[in-house]
Amino acid sequence: MKRRTISAISIIFILLMIIRTIEIIFVKTDQTWVGENILHKLCCILLVWIALHMLRLHWSDLGFSKNGLFTGLKYGLALGISTFFLSYVAEFIVLLVMGKHPSLRFYITNFSLSQTHTNGSSLFAVIVCIIGNLVNVYAEEGLFRGLFCKIGIQYYSQKTANIIQALLFGIWHITNVINPLLDGSMNIAMAAFMGIGYILLSGILAYEWGMCAALSGTLWIGASEHLFNNFISNSLHTVTETGADEMMIIRIALSNILSLLFVLVISKKLNHSPICHATIVNDPICK
Repeated sequence: MKRRTISAISIIFILLMIIRTIEIIFVKTDQTWVGENILHKLCCILLVWIALHMLRLHWSDLGFSKNGLFTGLKYGLALGISTFFLSYVAEFIVLLVMGKHPSLRFYITNFSLSQTHTNGSSLFAVIVCIIGNLVNVYAEEGLFRGLFCKIGIQYYSQKTANIIQALLFGIWHITNVINPLLDGSMNIAMAAFMGIGYILLSGILAYEWGMCAALSGTLWIGASEHLFNNFISNSLHTVTETGADEMMIIRIALSNILSLLFVLVISKKLNHSPICHATIVNDPICK
């Protein structure tokens, strides 16, 4: 049965990775007015819906339940705001030490550590960014912290299931180096380095959001922080006389690490050993 579990997760993940890669290389929706590779996210939502139908489950069974919605949103925003505030401060300090004069600017871009496409600061651009991020969060939280955890916890411990989804979420973001590698703006060595970075940074957040789901019994904390993180990264930029977001890696890495540390401390303080949210929401399979 464990082989079936791994096979089910692998098939879904590989299929979506193929669709994601095709969109990134050929369609390049993120370089249009949409500003986000959203087509494969819609396919992701559709595939999760099909899987839920086959399993005779609902989105609420994954953690998108009404119970805990406002509490989850509150704590998720608190995590996002506090960690990014500290991270922006750290980024500003580094830039000042480097002799630059940083300032904050609000405008919409796609999120990437390597390539940036600016969509402006109009109300339309902001609305499109918010809608795109909502679809992105619903798809990724539903797939990784939702469906994959739901499937994995049937035959693995929560810790193992959480590690699996976090690793897959990290690998999911390796595709961000494909276009820079293809257009020559990044060599193989740099692409490998950036790919490892994406795995680590995305994996840290994915593991933390899995813990948040375990602690709360819903996906709302992780989804709320996920949405805030994406939007703030898309919209609030550090600008100096030599460019924009030159030390963004400091901001992203520090915010991710701080967020995980905060949740670990809270978990330890509550003396609550993280178990999969599927157990908490009375999933008979996990009893």
